[in-house]
Amino acid sequence: MSRAELKKVVVVEKIIGGHITNEEGAAVLGLSCRQIIRLKKKYLTEGGATALVHGNRGRKPAHALTDETKERVAALYSQHYAGSNNCHFAELLTERNALELSPSSVRRILLDKGMKQAKQRRRKKAHQPRERRSQAGALWQIDATSYAWLEDRAPAFTLHAAIDDATGVVVGAIFRPTECREGYSIVMQQGIQQYGIPLGLYSDRHTIFRSPNEQLTVEQELTGDTKPLSDFGKAMEELYITHIKAMTPQAKGRIERLWGTLQDRLVIELRLLGINTIEAANEVLPALLRKHNRKFAVQPKSGENAYMKLDSSIRLDYVFTTRERRTLGQGNTLSYANKTYTFAKPTSYRLDAKTVVEVRQTLSGEVIVWHDDTAIKLTEIEKPIRKPEQERKKASSAQPRKPAQAHPWKTTVQQNHIKRTTSKSDFQDALYSQHNSFAEALW
Repeated sequence: MSRAELKKVVVVEKIIGGHITNEEGAAVLGLSCRQIIRLKKKYLTEGGATALVHGNRGRKPAHALTDETKERVAALYSQHYAGSNNCHFAELLTERNALELSPSSVRRILLDKGMKQAKQRRRKKAHQPRERRSQAGALWQIDATSYAWLEDRAPAFTLHAAIDDATGVVVGAIFRPTECREGYSIVMQQGIQQYGIPLGLYSDRHTIFRSPNEQLTVEQELTGDTKPLSDFGKAMEELYITHIKAMTPQAKGRIERLWGTLQDRLVIELRLLGINTIEAANEVLPALLRKHNRKFAVQPKSGENAYMKLDSSIRLDYVFTTRERRTLGQGNTLSYANKTYTFAKPTSYRLDAKTVVEVRQTLSGEVIVWHDDTAIKLTEIEKPIRKPEQERKKASSAQPRKPAQAHPWKTTVQQNHIKRTTSKSDFQDALYSQHNSFAEALW
């Protein structure tokens, strides 16, 4: 019996013994007098104190899960859904196995089987939350994270993504081998094409987003630049997007929390789909993002959005490019990446030689000249193939010749040798003798 039931027994026995009245007993137990009278009758007719025990004590509830269901849930977790949290596991059971269970029921089953949640939550340093923007499109947050998205089935690679601050909608995402400008450019193009141009963009201070040289060069000042920008920063300026660079990760906490959610859920989803390569992961990523947005997106405070409409004359592939300045040569030619280019078609623009132009290269590798907000396509000039020069035969070295015994060089060497090894008188005698022999040889 519980303590509450023991208290009922003591009070009812005192009422039956005449020690207290029904009203006093009702006040002690917090019941009505009619309920006290029922308890007295039950005590006297149904066997005393045991009659006051709850009738369902020791019985299995009618809505309780069967042992077979519990065993099935535990087996599914260990075989297919290992690593998922309780909420995600309950969703996957409903979606894939037609098992309607609450996260708390799943948690109790796993704990009874000795299976704890894969990731233990820990208290982190508290930061003042920043209020969401009131309109969709007022601010996007963009970032990238490297993770083992395919676990041990492939090396770790990087997910680039952007999230709307007001709604929590992931507007674009793509997997790339490493963090790169191309990945961020593709994410921005995905979001702009589907939703529109946002008013602002929040990022970290990676050199992809800002120029490592904070001071303008002389060439930049002469061309009219007001501040040094990276290629990505120039694209933001061209689209009139206010680019904010965060000083700490907590400043862009919306997308930092997104990484925790995706690393917890996306890994399981990719495993269940049998994805083993980064190419296959990119193919299924849009469908997984739509599923994520349906569950986690929220309604903005304002019904109106702040997106700017993309002008039909703007080609995003000509905006998100690398940009370098080159000087035109004679015949509208220029050198870029160790190749020579010229205009693909005659143009109405009169560009003189030594004119400084901006050369852009798209993500697909196309090279253009950007002049007066117009793209001028280039074509590569093939360099003539020159025949290799025939190798000339080298002259063989002459055979060494041995000088004659009476050669002047040899006599000079002998004189030097005699001079070093004999005295002055002996040297003179030897010299006279050598001279006489040399004269006889000539005659």
